[in-house]
Amino acid sequence: MITQEENDLLTRTGKGTPAGELLRRYWQPVALAEELPQGGAPLPVKILGEELALFRDDHGRPGLLGIHCSHRGTDLSYGRVENGGLRCLYHGWLYDIKGRCLEQPGEPNCGEHRDSIRHLAYPCEESGGIIFTYMGPGEPPLLPQYDFLIAPAERRYSNKIYHECNYLQANEGNIDPVHLSFLHRFYETPQGRYTGVRNTEDSHYNLVGRDLAPTIDVERTDFGVRIYTTRNQPGGNVYLRVTYFIMPNLSAFPGQTGGEGYSVNWHVPIDDEHHWKYTFVYSREAALDKGMIHRARSEVGPDYKLVRNRANRFNQDREEMKTKTFSGMGYGFQAHDLFATSSQGPVQDRTNEHVITSDKPIIAARKLMEKAIKDIQEGREPPHVVRDPRANRFPHMQVISDLIPGSTDIKQHTKKAEEEAKARL
Repeated sequence: MITQEENDLLTRTGKGTPAGELLRRYWQPVALAEELPQGGAPLPVKILGEELALFRDDHGRPGLLGIHCSHRGTDLSYGRVENGGLRCLYHGWLYDIKGRCLEQPGEPNCGEHRDSIRHLAYPCEESGGIIFTYMGPGEPPLLPQYDFLIAPAERRYSNKIYHECNYLQANEGNIDPVHLSFLHRFYETPQGRYTGVRNTEDSHYNLVGRDLAPTIDVERTDFGVRIYTTRNQPGGNVYLRVTYFIMPNLSAFPGQTGGEGYSVNWHVPIDDEHHWKYTFVYSREAALDKGMIHRARSEVGPDYKLVRNRANRFNQDREEMKTKTFSGMGYGFQAHDLFATSSQGPVQDRTNEHVITSDKPIIAARKLMEKAIKDIQEGREPPHVVRDPRANRFPHMQVISDLIPGSTDIKQHTKKAEEEAKARL
């Protein structure tokens, strides 16, 4: 267990808090591009505890402004998108995406001192169907060129899901290998769900169900923590999964594309008790299965909230628990994970937890974040802030889901996958 002070250090994300300052050193998703079509209305958004207005100007550029007009505080998300910016409805002040006041039309000469106004504005970039923002100090770093962002549209998918809990506990769920054998256990392989393990026709669900106490190893990387998980299988084989915690608030794992791609969950605080989970699915070579995408969409309503939720107790079915699923909450992993992490409370009280040996990935990630916070406090840049274009590809971030002989050196196996990825660049 950790102290209350340590828990607060990692979970409080408002402006000026240690974790808040850490998260602000990185680009963060602020909306799906589909939420901000050209000619569409501005969006009121809240991220890291800040109330902001997101808009796309009449040149197609996304901008993120403080929601309250610098004149008299009126809500800019109701404003008019025109003349190269966002115009406040109250007195017509016009702001561009950099926060410059272009017009004060109620003043002589359209505002002789308008150039002195610097409204709060955060830079935005668009990639992979997502609008990102940088809310930190100084020159923004490079937006990481992750494969799941830069692949052709037919090989990537993104969505988001509302969570009523702190970002940290949900991201820690991603890097907990043991829960796969319980929370996501199916007693029958659901039709149309991924089997997705290389070198076998057997289902992922069967493989994780055969070994409930996997061997787990972790190692530090330049971008986060690599997690090796092996489960013993018949015939002297092992099921190897290589997954990642990526600084500061995302994770990568085999997911719905199994062995030939991976999924990512990126947890972005709205405030300390709510967050958006941005979900990504990526395929290395083949176009994504549209049926899989439709199933993923069907679990999420038009408000980006799960159909199964706390209000309906996740539609848990006790009869289903007998013969179909361990949880009784259907076959959708998203609902399972939302149940597990939101039921820990709005902010998990880690002073009452009892971590064990299988929690080593979570402990490693916490220590890395604590070290990164200390880096900032002592004037150093935290890890995985990308500024060199030559270092802005990540072939060593190889997610693996393979059945391999038990005698295989799993780190050499992973290294080989990295070398193959480098050769494809």
